[in-house]
Amino acid sequence: MQRPHTIDEEFFFDGGKIVSETDLKGVITYVNRQCCVVSGYELNELLHQPHDIVRHPDMPKTAFQQMWQELSMGNEWHGYVKNLRKDGRYYWLETNISPVYNDHKKITGFIAASGLPQRKNIKQVIDQYNKLSAVE
Repeated sequence: MQRPHTIDEEFFFDGGKIVSETDLKGVITYVNRQCCVVSGYELNELLHQPHDIVRHPDMPKTAFQQMWQELSMGNEWHGYVKNLRKDGRYYWLETNISPVYNDHKKITGFIAASGLPQRKNIKQVIDQYNKLSAVE
């Protein structure tokens, strides 16, 4: 699927939790309705796609490397993510990602629950991400 061209315009939404699940490689296996509404994608456009379909190019690679490192060790990850909508606009999320385990205590995937970040935190996050991107 071709990624949209970015538009420097933020998409604001009224809240509600966004939930998504992936397999071990980050391929989407489940999204709730709010995820579709906020991302601008239909359910069938998201399922079986890499979760980075919604990754905004402004996001530093280092942030996701750190995330995957924590998750692969069985730890939860909490952070802020700038995502890209299907229409090219962006939206910010405060996200918690947890490993999903099977009955044998083996990680089988990941579940993310995301919501609206506090606006006061976004500026700090942008500054941090700009510093990370500058050294990449």
